[in-house]
Amino acid sequence: MMKPPRAWQRMLSGRRLDLLDPTPVDIEIEDIAHGLAFVARWNGQTNGDFAYSVAEHSLLVEVLFRRIAPKAPPKWQLAALLHDAPEYVIGDMISPVKAAVGPGYKDLDIRLTSAIHIRFGLPAAIPASVKRQIKKADNISAWMEATSIAGFTEAEANKFFGKPDQALIGDLTIVLRPPVETRRDFTQRYEELSQQLG
Repeated sequence: MMKPPRAWQRMLSGRRLDLLDPTPVDIEIEDIAHGLAFVARWNGQTNGDFAYSVAEHSLLVEVLFRRIAPKAPPKWQLAALLHDAPEYVIGDMISPVKAAVGPGYKDLDIRLTSAIHIRFGLPAAIPASVKRQIKKADNISAWMEATSIAGFTEAEANKFFGKPDQALIGDLTIVLRPPVETRRDFTQRYEELSQQLG
């Protein structure tokens, strides 16, 4: 009889997160912030001296979400910040790879997202209306990244991510910096929102 493959990953916090059956008690914000700060978006195929991390992307999405939904309570702002949190353990697969992998990746992402949400006081599944607003912010961020650092023309970015409302972008820019700085700012933003949640 074959021994089942190991499905857990040891985190720097010492937690062991079972990827197939994740539990909220094995999730720590420091592990998420650290992992996301070192995961490159666009498979690292971006211009600049530093990779554009998922943590940096998440910070931008949360700002864009607040511009889209200025009256959103802190819990939905936190949901926006954590929208890609599962990628701290499963990485950031670009859309073509997700399509090739199939539904297994989505199922894994949903299980991890639910456990993360519960760990930080959010409902396992957020309302569809909030999810749509976060997705809109996510697409605007992707458009900004695509045209600023990933080599897409505006026409290509418009086709794949939709033409964004430039008023929502305003003075926002894509920031490339060391992972330690992004990790710090991600953790700080989490702490600010956590305090607002009470």
